[in-house]
Amino acid sequence: MNKKKYLSYTGLKTFKCPASPGVSRNYSHVEVKTNVPQLNAYFLTGFSDAESTFIISIRKKSDLKLKWSVELAFSISVNKKDLKVLELIKDYLGVGNIFYNKKDDCYHFTVASVKDLTNVIIPHFDKYPLLSLKQVDFFLFKSVVELINGKEHLTLLGLQKIVDIKASFNKGLPQSLKDAFPN
Repeated sequence: MNKKKYLSYTGLKTFKCPASPGVSRNYSHVEVKTNVPQLNAYFLTGFSDAESTFIISIRKKSDLKLKWSVELAFSISVNKKDLKVLELIKDYLGVGNIFYNKKDDCYHFTVASVKDLTNVIIPHFDKYPLLSLKQVDFFLFKSVVELINGKEHLTLLGLQKIVDIKASFNKGLPQSLKDAFPN
């Protein structure tokens, strides 16, 4: 999607001047800005510092060789009245999905594709760094993305590295992972 939020008219057009009723002017090229606000990279980083989370999920999955799956996501959650902000973020980044969760009465913007995390989310926060302690979670999250891109999550040693990294996240490990990975 084009990041510029304007309509472009070419050719001879006539526009009525709202400030002077009854006055018309002919223009050969006019750019008319819409009322859609521009989103910039620094806004996204600041908003993410406050409202986002980097998610590393490790789940038991019996059909896999190691019996565990690793799922990653970058997510921003807002009250339903702020849906427009998530739409602007989604349009700006060009990736992700927005969904409504009735249980918490919030909208969530989520990027869960490793490709999109690698090519869009990580480069954004590398170029426009977070300022809060969330930056530590970002660096840990980024290292897990790199492990997955290197297919290390498919080995027991790589999975153990991911569990160790998740243990360093601000919420640590759930008891089920502590029991499954005591070391």
